[in-house]
This record gives sequence, C-alpha cells and structure tokens, in this order.
Amino acid sequence: MHWFPKGRQTVKTSKWGFCGSNIRSIMRRSTDAIPIVSKLYCSTSPVSLLIRKRPVMVNGGGFVVTDSSHKVVFVVDGCGKLGARGELMVKDGEGESILYIHKKEGVVQALSTRNKWNGYSIEYQGQNKLVFTLTDPKSCFALNSAVRISIKPKKESNSSWDFEIHGSFVDKAFTIIDYYGRIVAQVQVEEVIGSKDLYQVSVQPGYDQAFVIGIIAVLDNIFGESTSC
Repeated sequence: MHWFPKGRQTVKTSKWGFCGSNIRSIMRRSTDAIPIVSKLYCSTSPVSLLIRKRPVMVNGGGFVVTDSSHKVVFVVDGCGKLGARGELMVKDGEGESILYIHKKEGVVQALSTRNKWNGYSIEYQGQNKLVFTLTDPKSCFALNSAVRISIKPKKESNSSWDFEIHGSFVDKAFTIIDYYGRIVAQVQVEEVIGSKDLYQVSVQPGYDQAFVIGIIAVLDNIFGESTSC
C-alpha cells in the first residue's frame, strides 16, 4: 500500500492508485476558457468523451476519443505507432498533430525522485511550445507523493503545481482537480459496456479537452497500457 497526501489530510490508496477519493466537489463556477493546448478545445458547456483503446497487434495501440455524436475528436499514438518509448502524440479528429509529449531522460533525471513528462503544443508551421510538465513519483519514492501537472507558463496559482490526479487509473476511476480543488475532468468505466478498454471522460466547462486527453495519455503509458510497448 502507498500513502499520498491530500492537503493537510493523509489518505490511503492502493498500489495502483493516486490519491484518495474523498475530494472536494468544487465545480468551476466560471465558463471562461482556460486554453493550455488551444482555446479551440475549450467548451462553454460540459463535454462527455469516450475513450476506446486500439489493439496493439492490429492498429499499433494507442486510443481513439469520440464525442457524444460518435465523432472522432482525438487520436493518441504511442510506442506502437511512433516506434519510440516514452513518446506520445495527440492528434485532432482530422489527423493533425496538436500535442507532442515525451518522457525526460538523462543523468539528472535518473537521479531525481520523480519521472518528468513534457507536453508541447504543435503550432502553425510545426513549431513546438512547452505547455505543461507532468511528474510522477518513482515507485521507491511513492510515499506521500502524487501525480502533479504544472502549466507553462503559469496561469493562475503561484504553486509549483497546477493540477493533481486523485483516484485510480487502473480502475478507470479518477479525477483531475486544479490547485484550488475544483474538478477539471472525471474518468469512469462506461457502465453499459463494463470494460476498462472503453471508458468515459467528463470535462467541465472552460477546460482544455486536448490537455485532458494528453494527461490521460501519459497515465496510460505510465501504467503500461495501450500507448506503451
């Protein structure tokens, strides 16, 4: 078992969990867009997305994201498609690359207590811009640690992190919250299907859906699922 912090409170979670489920249900009251990848992926109303894993042997793994109209809005490619470990690519529904993510390597990173992933938006003419960094604790340093994301450049808080993961990715039951405890997105298994290869993501108004999918892509890779090899 591992212990993870939640504010001043300590909560218990399983080996494959992140933080406790006893989170504050503080919903964002404003529908002002918070673009991280692009304002094109922010909505003024709640958005329900469905993630479907692709078979590694058939389509190279990764996953496809559809909206409530069954339209493909995002595609995530991982090692099976890109041919490199620790690299991820998020594409829009038209197949255009919009977010590139890679795991930082090197001597300095090897000595760190946390793994680091950098996410870059792919802008006009293929220029990349660092938009977020996700850190997850290495297994031997997991005590009192959590998966956290910081935005580049800073948006609202002066903290070293802006978003945090609460719950279990393996169980497909987790929540992304911001520094103030507001819910950004929630993930759960699709009840009708009951398979963890198909799960639902509910994104709150104003938040960047491409950013949320990028975070889920990193978690998928960390836990050795459809984007890993």
